[in-house]
Amino acid sequence: MFGLVIDARLIVMVMIGAAVFAGVQGLSGLLTVATQKRKLNQRLQVGERINGISDLVVELRKRRGLTATGGRAERLRWLSDMIIASGLRYDQTRWLLYLAAATVIGSVGVGLLTRMPLGFVGGAVLGGAILPLGLLKYKAGKRSAALGLQLPQALDIIVRSLEAGHPVPAAVNLVGRELADPIGTEFGMAADEIAYGATLEQAVERMSERCQHPDVDLFAATVRLQEKTGGNLTGLLKLNANTVRDRHKMRLKIRAASSEGRASAMILTSAPFLAITFIMIISPSFYGDVINEPLVKYGLALVGFWIFLGNMIIRRMIDMRL
Repeated sequence: MFGLVIDARLIVMVMIGAAVFAGVQGLSGLLTVATQKRKLNQRLQVGERINGISDLVVELRKRRGLTATGGRAERLRWLSDMIIASGLRYDQTRWLLYLAAATVIGSVGVGLLTRMPLGFVGGAVLGGAILPLGLLKYKAGKRSAALGLQLPQALDIIVRSLEAGHPVPAAVNLVGRELADPIGTEFGMAADEIAYGATLEQAVERMSERCQHPDVDLFAATVRLQEKTGGNLTGLLKLNANTVRDRHKMRLKIRAASSEGRASAMILTSAPFLAITFIMIISPSFYGDVINEPLVKYGLALVGFWIFLGNMIIRRMIDMRL
């Protein structure tokens, strides 16, 4: 009527695009909800499959690499602490299989790449020790950062629950039900241990040993102080939550202040390796036969080791903990 021409193909394409967009949004929402539910109910799912509080406590301890009584392995205590702090599900048989496979793959890969006898040994150490320990340390650090972010919220929930007239074990159990991992699982294990017969002080102290986080240690010290000297636990936890938030702000300020130096260190450290990589890709014959000399290979390996050692020393110097 008004000279408007409607293209049927354009309408079909618009409808297809809208359907694809809606499908992607729906799938993304489902995956997000499923991920949040899995994180929130990780400990609760274990409780659904196990009957009895005693069996639940023992199973949760074993999954964290603890003994049935909640103790640590006496041998290689530092490794046991790292496994517990990482939060990974501990299965000794499966972990040994993974470790053996990583050792073999690392040894064969580095040995064939370098074509040197020491390459097989270095690859075995890299795949069987350095990379697994690095993964454990990374997971422990990531989990520790998440604990620090969630702890003030958990303390606020406990404070509001206490102000509403709930007993302390019920407040701790509320955090274990409502908050996501990792703080939800930690407080949930503490609530299960209280129900199993432990005191609040003992349960929180064990949680502090599992988490290995300074803010959780402060919370444990607050509870221990209140148990021994008395006082208003609600007021102490409010002060504790404010202190944890202030410490987190200070950590962020330190990280922001040192960001330029850390970026410069990463650039200067990676520059030689990137330069050698690009040179070998662009002109493989640039170094001629010199690169194949054993003395040159040993020298480059020594230089790489000293770069790594220097970075570890500098990292240790700038590692400020509050």
